[in-house]
Amino acid sequence: MLRSVGKSPATETGEDPRITGLGAAVSRLRRELAVYPSEFKDRAIAEDELAALAAMVASGAPETARMRRSLLLIVGSIGSVSALGPALMGVRNAVDLFGGVPRPR
Repeated sequence: MLRSVGKSPATETGEDPRITGLGAAVSRLRRELAVYPSEFKDRAIAEDELAALAAMVASGAPETARMRRSLLLIVGSIGSVSALGPALMGVRNAVDLFGGVPRPR
């Protein structure tokens, strides 16, 4: 099958590449968190919010405000675990693709 120049496979299938990227980033962080050997106080919060993000990805229509809330809770719960930093940044970057940071009123 030939592709037009400049089109990615994700756009040809009708999938939003932002959703695909978010799903990949969430999956990576979930895997890394699952194998992280140490327990920490708010691990369950991070796991719950990652599950919420995964559900939004599965629905195909993530809500930006809800994604940002989940991201904030995840950062607050695992932000100090430096080993998870790169995967956490991947989730943040993926969420940022859905729209800029809301401005204060």
